[in-house]
Amino acid sequence: MSVYTPAQAAEETGFSLDTLRYYERIGLLTPIERNAAGQRRFTDDDIGWLGMLRCLRGTGMPIAEMLRFAKLVRAGDHTVEDRIAVLEEHDRTVEAQIASLREKQSAIQFKIRYYRDVLALNDLATTCAPDTARLHDDADA
Repeated sequence: MSVYTPAQAAEETGFSLDTLRYYERIGLLTPIERNAAGQRRFTDDDIGWLGMLRCLRGTGMPIAEMLRFAKLVRAGDHTVEDRIAVLEEHDRTVEAQIASLREKQSAIQFKIRYYRDVLALNDLATTCAPDTARLHDDADA
């Protein structure tokens, strides 16, 4: 089993040192083991759990829900159905966010097409326009 310093744990998980300390303080992490000098040492299990927290946080799960999930995990296997319910609820929230983003993306893509059409029409107008300088020259003659 590997052991990680706080800096290594931060690098592995993408969390800042402050976030790691905060997560430990509020109970998202179990108390992190310390070496003889009192320095925190993270295990592979800690890194794995932080990966799950990164996933939940990255998909917008509120910290209160993450705490609820963490307590269920620590309570033991008899909470598996409750954990599934928490994750299914979050999955529905993520699906709704994705649908909303797709809708907004469609509007952005529509605007892109619109502006490309504007550019194409401008190019067409420039290409098909009479040479006005030559017309003026003919009028002067």
